Amino acid sequence: MPWSIVVGRVAGTAIRIHVTFLILLAWIGFSAFRTGGGEAAASSVVFILALFLCVLLHEFGHIFMARRFGIATPDVTLLPIGGVASLERIPDKPREQLAVALAGPAVNVVIAFILIAILGTLAPADISRIDDPSLGLVAKLASANIFLVVFNMIPAFPMDGGRVLHAVLSMNIGPQRAMRISSRIGQGLAFVLGFLGLFGNPLLIFIAIFVYVAAAGEAQDSEMRFAFSGLRVSDAMETRFATVPADATLEQAVEILLATPQHEFPVVDGLGKPVGLIVRDDLIAALRDRERGSAVIDIARSPFEGVRATAPLEGALEDMRTSGARAISVVDASGELVGMLTPQNIAEMLLVKQARPDWRFGRG
Repeated sequence: MPWSIVVGRVAGTAIRIHVTFLILLAWIGFSAFRTGGGEAAASSVVFILALFLCVLLHEFGHIFMARRFGIATPDVTLLPIGGVASLERIPDKPREQLAVALAGPAVNVVIAFILIAILGTLAPADISRIDDPSLGLVAKLASANIFLVVFNMIPAFPMDGGRVLHAVLSMNIGPQRAMRISSRIGQGLAFVLGFLGLFGNPLLIFIAIFVYVAAAGEAQDSEMRFAFSGLRVSDAMETRFATVPADATLEQAVEILLATPQHEFPVVDGLGKPVGLIVRDDLIAALRDRERGSAVIDIARSPFEGVRATAPLEGALEDMRTSGARAISVVDASGELVGMLTPQNIAEMLLVKQARPDWRFGRG
C-alpha cells in the first residue's frame, strides 16, 4: 500500500504502518499533552499503541486462518481506521469464508476474556468509559476489545459481520445472490447510521459514508469476479490496435495517436515483441518540452510482463490491479504481441455481461 512503512515481519507476513497512523498518534499525544500534560500524553499514546496491537492480533487471526486453506498473506497494514490484511484471494468455499471472517473477532474475544480475568471483573458501565482518565489501562483495553467485537460483527462490508452474512447466505442461495443481498443490507445499515449521526454524533456519519462506499465497492468487485469467472484472456483482449515502432519519433507517435481512439500504445521491436508502453497523457506532456524528432522510446513506460492468451482472465485482471499497469500485453509462445488488455475493453466486456449474463465469449 502506498505511503506505508514496513516495520517487521511475522511468519512471512510484512507488517506495515501507514504514515497517517503515525500522524494520528502524534495528534492524540499532542491533544492529550495540551489538556493534561506529559503524563496524560504518554498514557494516551500507550493506550493507542496497545489498542492497535490488539487490532494487529485481530488481523493475524484472519491471516493464520486463511493460511489453513492455502491462501497466501503477503502483508498487513495498520491505518487510523484499523488494520487491513491482504489475502492473495478470497476463499472459494462459504465455510472457509465464514471461518476466516470469524477468526479475527474470535481473537478479540480471547483478549477480552484474558484482560477481564486479570482485572477480576469489568462493570458493564466501564465499556462506555474508554475515554475516562480514571479508568485503568487494562480495563480500557478490555472494553475496547469488546467494542471491536461488536463493531466488527455489524453485518455490513467491509466489517467481518458483512463477510459472515455473505458466507451464511452463500450456503443457502449461492454466492452471487448472497453478495447482492448482503451489499444491500450493508448500504441500508449505512443509511441508518448516517441518520442517527444527524442527532449529534458526526462520527456515525463518517462511519456511514465509509460503510456505504465499501459495500458498493465490494458488490462491484464481486460482480466483476462473477462475470469473468472461467473466462480466458483471449475472451477479453483487444486484437485490433495500433502499435508504435521502437525506433519511431515523437512526431510519428503523435500521428498514430491522432489516427486512432486508443489511449495506450504498445511499443514493439522489429520482431513484434513489446518493449514498452506509450500512454496518451505522457505523449501529450512530451510535446511541451521535447523536439519532434525525439525518440519515443525515451518516454515509454516499462511494459507489464506479457500474459498468454490462454491464461485465466481473473488472474490477469488482478495483476493489472495490483501493479497499477495501464495495459497488459498478450503474447504468444515466441513473445510476439497478439493482443492487449486495457481498462476500456474490460469495462465494455463487463457491460455486455451485465446486459446479457448468458452471453458467450470466445475468440480462440
